[in-house]
Amino acid sequence: MNSKKAKRIGILTAGGDCPGLNAAIRGVGKTAIVQYGMEVIGFRAGYSGLIEKDYVELTESSLSGILTVGGTILGTSREKPYKFVKDGDTEKPELIKQNYQELGLDALVCIGGNGTMKTANRLAEEGLNVIGIPKTIDNDVWGTDVTFGFDSALSIATEAIDRLHTTANSHQRVMIIEVMGHHAGWIALYAGMAGGGDIILLPELEYNIRSVCKKIEDRYESKKAYSIVVVAEGILHPKETSAARHLADAIQTYTGIETRETVLGYIQRGGSPTPMDRILATRYGAFAAQSIAEGNFGTMVAVHNNLLTTVPLQEISDKLRLVDKDHSLILKARKMGVSFGDEYL
Repeated sequence: MNSKKAKRIGILTAGGDCPGLNAAIRGVGKTAIVQYGMEVIGFRAGYSGLIEKDYVELTESSLSGILTVGGTILGTSREKPYKFVKDGDTEKPELIKQNYQELGLDALVCIGGNGTMKTANRLAEEGLNVIGIPKTIDNDVWGTDVTFGFDSALSIATEAIDRLHTTANSHQRVMIIEVMGHHAGWIALYAGMAGGGDIILLPELEYNIRSVCKKIEDRYESKKAYSIVVVAEGILHPKETSAARHLADAIQTYTGIETRETVLGYIQRGGSPTPMDRILATRYGAFAAQSIAEGNFGTMVAVHNNLLTTVPLQEISDKLRLVDKDHSLILKARKMGVSFGDEYL
């Protein structure tokens, strides 16, 4: 008879929600329970649940039926337990360590983006057994080729661009669509290319409004009835307005061509995950459970060339995966006449 005590692990989802979180929870939980005989609990509202000891037992049954559901059954928050540590307030980190011990946890799985991974690394440095799983629609977590949530957001943004083509053509307008991406322009680049954008503006590339207007005027003079401008929210623009509103005002002022803007906002983060995100999140979750069984802590699961691996959390902290100015898709787009607003800089 095997009297060895089963490992007990905790799962939390932190930061902004995105499609695929439930698939990742399911991937971790079901693999941990079925394959490795572990006990699994889920903390509510991200790191807040870990601080307040607010959790729920997760069973194979409770993890059924959530694969296709958007959002997260555990809830999330933007709680940053180390935010005031530099000012001497160590209460939250101490509570986390205390609760981790009192609950008899052998490992903690933190599912989230850059902020979540930064906190996960701090907890690992405190001696907790931590595994990170990268998610974000922005696709900007360093150390992995892709995060889950990105493909779903890309599909939503592309569909929106497809729909704007018909209105733009009917009214012979310039249509601006603003997508998410504070620092990284992955959604704008990929959706812009998939949706046939004429101008794509990214936070990583400095743009000039004169270049943007020149492109639009050239298209108008070439008898092209409309233009589609895809813009990431994080491009340089006045703080008191949105990037799309700023561009629409400038384009209409300088060219005289009727211009309208659409800001997708949180629509990109909602709804059921695409099949690709379901699969990626499940793969990440299952591999995280395997990493726990193997004692590979202080790491984040990642995919490189479609192969699963892990990278040290300490290598990820304070880094972002940004679009390189010489990215192959940008180079191909330029050869097709797509403008990135930097032609006359």
